[in-house]
Amino acid sequence: MIDTHVHFWNFDPVRDNWINDDMQIIRHDFAPENLLDIYSDLNIEGCIAVQASQSEEENHFLLKLADGHEIIKGIVGWVDLRDPNLDERLSYWQNYKAIKGWRHVLQAESRDFILNPAFIAGVKQLKKYNYTYDLLCYHNQLDAIIEMVDQIPEQPFVLDHCGKPDVKSQDISGWTKKIKILAANPNIHCKVSGLLAEADWHNWREKELFNCFDVVFEAFGPERVMYGSDWPVMLISRPYQDWFNLVHKYTEKFNTAEKRMIFSDNAKAFYKI
Repeated sequence: MIDTHVHFWNFDPVRDNWINDDMQIIRHDFAPENLLDIYSDLNIEGCIAVQASQSEEENHFLLKLADGHEIIKGIVGWVDLRDPNLDERLSYWQNYKAIKGWRHVLQAESRDFILNPAFIAGVKQLKKYNYTYDLLCYHNQLDAIIEMVDQIPEQPFVLDHCGKPDVKSQDISGWTKKIKILAANPNIHCKVSGLLAEADWHNWREKELFNCFDVVFEAFGPERVMYGSDWPVMLISRPYQDWFNLVHKYTEKFNTAEKRMIFSDNAKAFYKI
């Protein structure tokens, strides 16, 4: 099994200012060693390490961790996709085979940023190098995301955290419609990850999360959904095992081959691991 979404960091209160005072449990360092026992207990083979800081130094930080830890099967890094010298930067990063794709924290950006021609041109260059792209956005940004990906139909995309629906309020009708539109593009996959952060951290109900799972699995099918934890961010709500068990429970209705897709095969094919 592969966990397609984890973060590692040496906590810096200035750089990591998004980790606010309500998130005390994750205001410290997180390293691969912290996952070894958990992965061993759950028979998880490894993970995809996803950027948490928007700098090329982050790529080197994750590459160094990958060199020393077999559980890191691939990296989703950060590069300035609006850089006029982007082709040169992507050529440079081709030397590091652990880097499978890229991500920008679009959830912190405006519609104008997402639809900026320079940004879209940058994403278009990724296919030349066989890179993937992780889409990180809130549910109320999905219109812009749809407009963006429609301009890059051949690029392999994966939607992080199901597009962050409003799990807490359960106002998910608009999100549902947009997920169906996104899923009509066969090159877009979806990570079942990160939903605990969108729920009432300490008082969510299983049904609220399963309502969102229903939408994603119906739209993408088990062929394009992949398991992710969003560790350590999800610790603001529950221990790792609780999230894993929740996804495992929901997927009991799928057959063996479909479960293998969700927990392993889709990730290995998408990220080429």
